[in-house]
Amino acid sequence: MRWILATLVAAGAAQADAVDDVAAAALRSFAAMPVVKHVETIAGRCGADMTVNAQVVYCTTRNEILITPAASTLPQAPYLVAHAFGHAVQVRHGVADFALSQIRNRRSEEQMLRGLVARQVDCIAGFLVARAGIPPVSLQDWMAEEPFAGTHWGRDPLHLGPSVSVGLTARDAWFQRGQGGDLAQCAPGEFTADLLLDALNG
Repeated sequence: MRWILATLVAAGAAQADAVDDVAAAALRSFAAMPVVKHVETIAGRCGADMTVNAQVVYCTTRNEILITPAASTLPQAPYLVAHAFGHAVQVRHGVADFALSQIRNRRSEEQMLRGLVARQVDCIAGFLVARAGIPPVSLQDWMAEEPFAGTHWGRDPLHLGPSVSVGLTARDAWFQRGQGGDLAQCAPGEFTADLLLDALNG
């Protein structure tokens, strides 16, 4: 029993280290990245309520990523925080502003446009995971259901943030594309990677 407990503790610590590695990779790669804060609960912070993701969120108002201790020890923890950083890259470097302008001008295509944004976020996440030195992995090795389909980023109050579903298969495909290490590949449809490449520190 003690051996099993020690193994679980060691595995959790390794995942927490991987979260730190992803954060360090994001800071090396892009300017103006958020601070990662470990909090006991998400609800009650940045206007989050019980409908908001309970594991990881990105609060754009404060430029903070919030993650719970339980989430930071999950096998998929590196992806969870990398996804949040993906949103931060878009917000801090002009992609989100461009996307919002397109959504406002093309309301009938909003879900399609938000789907393109989500794909790019997961591609950036894969890029950051690779830069953190984490071996290539499939999201489907970590989870059986689509992550982040509900509200998990936005301004305060966070519970009014967008929610988008593109399916686990699509998210995984773009995550794996990003793990190839070429940020230029993170260009779904009409959303090019130009702003991302301009922001990349090299």
